[in-house]
Amino acid sequence: MSETPREAIEAVLAGYTDPYLGVDLVAAGAVRDIKSGDDGVEVVIELGFPNGSYADELRQELAQRLNEVAADIRVTVETRIESHTVQRNLKPMGEIRNIIAVSCAKGGVGKSTTAVNLALALAADGARTGLLDADIYGPSQPRMLGLRGQQPVSKDGKSLEPLVAHGVECMSIGFLIDEEQPMVWRGPMVTKALQQLIGDTHWGELDYLIIDLPPGTGDIQLTLSQRVPVSGAVIVTTPQEIALLDARKGLKMFQKVDVTVLGIVENMSFYVCPECGHEETIFGSGGGERMAQDYDTRLLGRLPLDRKIREQADSGRPTVVAEPGSRNTERYRDIARSAAAQLSLSGKDYSRLFPKIVVEDT
Repeated sequence: MSETPREAIEAVLAGYTDPYLGVDLVAAGAVRDIKSGDDGVEVVIELGFPNGSYADELRQELAQRLNEVAADIRVTVETRIESHTVQRNLKPMGEIRNIIAVSCAKGGVGKSTTAVNLALALAADGARTGLLDADIYGPSQPRMLGLRGQQPVSKDGKSLEPLVAHGVECMSIGFLIDEEQPMVWRGPMVTKALQQLIGDTHWGELDYLIIDLPPGTGDIQLTLSQRVPVSGAVIVTTPQEIALLDARKGLKMFQKVDVTVLGIVENMSFYVCPECGHEETIFGSGGGERMAQDYDTRLLGRLPLDRKIREQADSGRPTVVAEPGSRNTERYRDIARSAAAQLSLSGKDYSRLFPKIVVEDT
């Protein structure tokens, strides 16, 4: 029996593996509709992650493939970002659809630089994005976002308004203290400060709130996992085994508290000589990929050891905004899309659809 036009179209869509989702469009549930009419057939694809220019690329690719099985086929690509499930006994917070933690148990791997560029990449792709600097002892986002010396204000006397840079809302303890003032605080004070930074900030409606975690698996990470509704986590590491040892601890921590690990970012993966273009794997190679295979997660991407990335972050204009057309920005963009795409494949949260039931004595 020959295929119907609809079956032929579905077969083509099932044969296209999306580079960010890592699965075909049918398996991902991204085929929202196939509509036939007098003017031909319209295929509607709905992606659950911000995609920027990729929507046009996908539309053209699918149209070319589909035109081989039927004429007069139009492809429409839409975007719908939804809330996804978080830890048990917690619900998504306010108007924030998803919270993504960027973490590594070891310091010095470029986690904060990665976090800020991922937030900026999501915003550049059209997502409403916020960034919380959760490193109470060593906040760095005020400098990286060019907000050094600025302070948030309170319009209602109860909550703080986040500062905004390059289209991203941001909050950090660094806005409330002098940059060189040490935070000599015990654990309970640190966790209280984190809760206030999250809960007492008047965040707008956000698709994603990126949380830049400090190194380790201590008080802040424990508070985050127990009291903050986290939709997913991204683990940042470098290729050498010493860094991977700590990265594995961070990954296992999220697994224990039922937070989905979206994938691994291998930073400082290679060095490119600015004179001859030769690539050198100074810190070894393949560590991030091996770790991803060991823990059945995805290697979201590799980033180079590049002086420009450091200089741009120090100047308050991270790579994604300093050089939007550069190869490094393309790498950050692909990692951000892949992380958001993996989140889109996880379970959705439907608690917002149900009304609150209040029982009162009469």
